[in-house]
Amino acid sequence: MAADQEPPSDRPECPSAEGTGLLPGELRAWMLLLAATGAAEQRLRSVVKQTLDVSHDEFLILCLLAEQPQGGLRMTRIAELLGRPKTRLTYQIACLQRPGLVTRRAVCDDKRGVEVALTDKARRLLRESSGLLAEAVKDALAEFVGPAQRAAVLGLLPGLADGTR
Repeated sequence: MAADQEPPSDRPECPSAEGTGLLPGELRAWMLLLAATGAAEQRLRSVVKQTLDVSHDEFLILCLLAEQPQGGLRMTRIAELLGRPKTRLTYQIACLQRPGLVTRRAVCDDKRGVEVALTDKARRLLRESSGLLAEAVKDALAEFVGPAQRAAVLGLLPGLADGTR
């Protein structure tokens, strides 16, 4: 669906960017963005599962690790970046370790520190599937981000359009 088309009638309308409710404009704009990115994320979940056979949260970990030029990341840093509890992250890392997608090792200068890194297998899978996954993201955003969401972003970040922010 093109960004300027109306949503299907079986789908409820998103809240209006102008709104008449209790929320100030900034919160209304944030809710519009969350709704759009949440819908895009849902679409990506199924593509990630079909393509890589991992959960969306595990995919986010793989993406974080893929952006590291060398080595990996400490588990505490991954938890911070994803806003996840460390206990949940430990389970997700174990799920990625089983099929050989990540490795874990102790950090030399910190006995409690654990670093996680991608394996060559994971790098190969990400390279092979990145085009399909990127296309899924673009398609989902084209469907769910329309004029109201664009206006919401510009309302939250006024200098974004002219590059001053």
